[in-house]
Amino acid sequence: MSTPQKSTASRVKTSTAKVKAALPAKRRAADLAYDAIETMMSTMQLEPGSPIVEAELAERTGMGRTPVREALLRMISIGLIVQQPRRGLLVSNIDLAEHLDVIQTRRVLENLVAACAARRASAAQRKEIVQCAEKMVAAAERGNLDEYMRWDHELDVVIHTASRNRSAVKCVTPLIVQCRRFWYAYQHAGEISEGARAHLELAQGIATGDEAAAITGANRLMDYLEDFAKRIIES
Repeated sequence: MSTPQKSTASRVKTSTAKVKAALPAKRRAADLAYDAIETMMSTMQLEPGSPIVEAELAERTGMGRTPVREALLRMISIGLIVQQPRRGLLVSNIDLAEHLDVIQTRRVLENLVAACAARRASAAQRKEIVQCAEKMVAAAERGNLDEYMRWDHELDVVIHTASRNRSAVKCVTPLIVQCRRFWYAYQHAGEISEGARAHLELAQGIATGDEAAAITGANRLMDYLEDFAKRIIES
């Protein structure tokens, strides 16, 4: 799934520019750098076990060295990047044996985040949450994986903001990236439309303002990810 370096860098820079334009100005450069690097990890542009070169990431993301360094330190703290003697910084590996534990832990946190978002989201946020999920469905119908992944990320951002539960968001974010990497690595064995429908059910549950409906939607999404993981692990 490799792509030419110039094309990859251009695509990430374009994505970063879109994020800058779409998000509130108060978002810090380090947050934007984190999002761009996370996208590269999630879509296997930075493969598990590959070395991290700060200068290269600054060039590929179009961000400065300082925000990139801050983003990398954050990723080290949550285990997305590991530091090894004499090898420097590496993208963490996908551990098949532990992945079901990742999903089970994420399920608990997703239920909490979904319930908080259902209770606390503004009317505008509820509308945006559903729109993001609908765009995921549309991207799935077109078979556009890049768009699907972009709206998947945007959906998480809006839900997390709406939940106003920073502690839960901080805990669930690295688990989401692990799941997203796993799904992208093995998506040939999955069904993108099924994943889109699961996200839409979550979004619609949150939009109702009913915490029970939101939790049902979160569990529907986790069931999809768990079933997908079991198929890969058992194959």
